[in-house]
Amino acid sequence: MAIIATFALGLSSAACGNASGNSGSTAGSNGKPTLTFMLDWTPNTNHVGLYVAQQLGYFKDAGINVKILPTAQAGAETSVQNGVADIGFSKLTDLANADAHGADLKLVFDLTQKPIARWCSLKSRTDIKTPKDFAGKTFVTFGSAEQSASVRQMIRYSGGSGDFKTATAGTNTFRTLTSGKGDFAGFYANWEEVESQLNGPALNCFAADKWGVPGNPDQLGFAVKNSWLKNPQNTANLKKFLKAARRGYDYALAHPNKAADILVSQTKTSHLDPKLARASMEKVVREGYWSGNGMGDETTSGKPNQKLTGTVNTADGQKYLDFQYHAGTYTGLHEKKLPYAPQATELSTNKYVQ
Repeated sequence: MAIIATFALGLSSAACGNASGNSGSTAGSNGKPTLTFMLDWTPNTNHVGLYVAQQLGYFKDAGINVKILPTAQAGAETSVQNGVADIGFSKLTDLANADAHGADLKLVFDLTQKPIARWCSLKSRTDIKTPKDFAGKTFVTFGSAEQSASVRQMIRYSGGSGDFKTATAGTNTFRTLTSGKGDFAGFYANWEEVESQLNGPALNCFAADKWGVPGNPDQLGFAVKNSWLKNPQNTANLKKFLKAARRGYDYALAHPNKAADILVSQTKTSHLDPKLARASMEKVVREGYWSGNGMGDETTSGKPNQKLTGTVNTADGQKYLDFQYHAGTYTGLHEKKLPYAPQATELSTNKYVQ
C-alpha cells in the first residue's frame, strides 16, 4: 500500500463542483449541493468515516452530496489550492510546507489525536534495538526533509550521532527492506504495522514522540482553501460535511468491523484485504488514535471515551512546527529561509467543527 508516501507527508477541473475556488458548490441531480473530496493516497482506515457517511446516507441527511475523488499525482494540497477539489485529506505539516510556497490552505478538521507514524526496522535485525542503532545505517525515504529531521532527533535523543544514509523508497517499502537495500523506514501504526503483524515481515517500531520529537507530528485531517471559505454557501456546506463525516467516524469507532467492511465494499478497485481493514480498525479503537483515549483510558463513567473530537491541538502542533523550523525543514519561495516558524493557529481552525 505504501501509505508512507503521505509523509512526503490529472483530474479535470470539470470533475469538481467548485473549480474556481470561490464559487458555491454545484447542485447534484437531487438538487443538493455537491462537495468534492480528494484522498491523499490509496483508501485506508484513515478515510473510513467518509465511506461510512456515504454508504449510510449521513451526507444526504445533512443536505449535501459528496464525491470522493482518488488522489491526483499532484497531491491533495495542490488539487485543493487549484480548485480541483473542495476539500482534501492532508496534515498540518504538509500545509505548513504548501503555504510557505505560496498556497493558502487551512486545516479544518483533525482526525488523529495521537502520533501514528512509526520508524521501523525488520524484527530480524537484532543489531537495531533502539533508534540509536539507526546511526550509520540506511533510511528508506521519499526524500522528505521532515522525516530526516525527526529521525536525526530520535537518534541523538537515544545517544547516537544523528548521521545516517538514505535510499529512495520503491513502490513497496517492505520489499526494499527485505531486499537489503535499506535498514529502516517510516510506516503508519494503524495500517502497515498492522499489515506486518498479519502477513509479515515482522517489524520493530519506534514512535518519534517517545524519542525526543516534540508535539504531535501526525495531525491528519481535512484541508480547504481560505478563499473558498469566504463564500457563505461554502462555509455552510462545510459545516454540514464535517458534521456528517464526524458521524461516520463515530459510527466506525462504535462498530469497527462493520465500518471496515463498508470501506472494503465501497473501494473494490483498491482490492483492500478485509482482514487488514478489520484489524486496522480494531487497533484504531484500542489505541485511541482518533479520540485521544484508548481502551485503557477510562472516563468517570468507567467507559473509554471513543467519540471523535475532530479538533486541532494547536499547542502540540506548534511544538512540532517549531522543532521542524529550527531543523531547517521549512523554506519559502526560491527555497529562502522563513523569518519565523509556521504558526499552527494560522494554518488551522476549529470553528467549523460542531
